[in-house]
Amino acid sequence: MTSSPAPGPGGRTPPTVRLTALHGHDLSYVDSGTGPAILFIHGLLGSHENWTHLVDKLDDRHRVVIPDLFGHGASAKPVGDYSLGAHAAVLRDLIDLLGIDRVTLVGHSLGGGIAMQFCYLFPQRVERLVLVATGGLGRTVSPLLRSATLPGAELVLPVIASSWVRERVEGIGHVASWFGWRAGADASAAWQGFTSLSDAESRRAFLATTRAVIDPGGQTVSARGHLPSGAPIPTLVVWGTRDRMIPVGHANRAHEVFPDARVVLFEGAGHFPHLEQPERFSAVLDEFIATGTTPPGARPEGQPSEDEPDNRRRTG
Repeated sequence: MTSSPAPGPGGRTPPTVRLTALHGHDLSYVDSGTGPAILFIHGLLGSHENWTHLVDKLDDRHRVVIPDLFGHGASAKPVGDYSLGAHAAVLRDLIDLLGIDRVTLVGHSLGGGIAMQFCYLFPQRVERLVLVATGGLGRTVSPLLRSATLPGAELVLPVIASSWVRERVEGIGHVASWFGWRAGADASAAWQGFTSLSDAESRRAFLATTRAVIDPGGQTVSARGHLPSGAPIPTLVVWGTRDRMIPVGHANRAHEVFPDARVVLFEGAGHFPHLEQPERFSAVLDEFIATGTTPPGARPEGQPSEDEPDNRRRTG
């Protein structure tokens, strides 16, 4: 089953969204282009829309696959297992269904944790790994996400995600726009994710997903000790220097899991560097896929602290 896309901003037609059944539930995904496959994995409260701006930049030479994880977007939100391993297994089943043998994995935030779990479980299916502001490299995470794991969150979330609250926040934003304020890509993506919690099924899936990887003290799942066996997987790590969701200092920890990883820091970007600086992200990704290395001039330097950004030394 497919949906008919309407023209988007600038007259660009969004890619076709398809629907298939996996494990008895509907899974929504984009599948565009031909060539070596790239599998994009969005983060918590995200969807395929976090990546679709890259499709027309890549699908003339790559097969681009972008699913909505179960519990997100247009995919089903069943009661069940929302662990990293469960998500990784679903993605493996999806590429099996599509007849894809090996992929370059690109994972953002929670999607990065899923991508690393995929590498651990199915290393023979991975060509390259790209981690964007990924989870799984440290304990620290935004207090906002930690609060979703507290007792009683099930009672509070319907109130703060209600249409009454959302309409008033949007009204404030509309008034602010009269004075020249515009939400950046980081804030817009976060707000779009928050508005997806308007129904009970989405809220239940959000809480289950969050509690599978976070507790009141921070992240509970670590990539340490989960190196894939066999030959090292070429790995690129991308992070925004102003990430307030997962500190940029975690970027340095990628070398503890993938010793030969290349780290590229995006100056001034927040938790969504691929949305805030799409042209640069596309260029970095393209170069990495072509060569397995970072692009010329991008050096793994700048050593921010573990929990806070350091804007004095950075890449690029």
